[in-house]
Amino acid sequence: MSTQDEQSRKQAPEPEPIRFYGTTWVDHSGGYPLRRLGLGLGALAAAVAGAFVLRLAYDGLAIADVGSWVTVLVVVAFAVCSSLAFSRTLGGYLRRDDDGAAAADSSLRSVKAIGFIGVLAAYALRTVVEAPGEKLLRAEYEAELERYEKRRTSRTGNPAAKRKRGGRTRR
Repeated sequence: MSTQDEQSRKQAPEPEPIRFYGTTWVDHSGGYPLRRLGLGLGALAAAVAGAFVLRLAYDGLAIADVGSWVTVLVVVAFAVCSSLAFSRTLGGYLRRDDDGAAAADSSLRSVKAIGFIGVLAAYALRTVVEAPGEKLLRAEYEAELERYEKRRTSRTGNPAAKRKRGGRTRR
């Protein structure tokens, strides 16, 4: 292999890894389908376990006899936070956040923590289709590869040796 091939291989864009998948999402190798199935089922099981824990907390509120308005408030808070977390998480897998959205997303961290069931449900739902974030990263990676190939194939010869219009070389 020549040094030029080695240099061009070093400069080629690398795919961005996805958590739990690494770069196996590019060619679906290394047990990718089984990993997707396992992570989807694991997220679903964690969401069910979380719902069970919330049910125990609800029963604790009923036993403590805190009043119906507190119980309703807690149920509504968890429902709203879960629905917001679900929609934000699912939407985050389909588009890259700009700077303003990233700041808004970091301010919603506590909402996502309270609505963890929504986050887990969105992850489980997305693994049915693909690895979460794969569509977005694949589009970005293919665009990078296309730009790289354009740059690489448009270079021909030594630019210093180009001839001017009169048949003389530049100096």
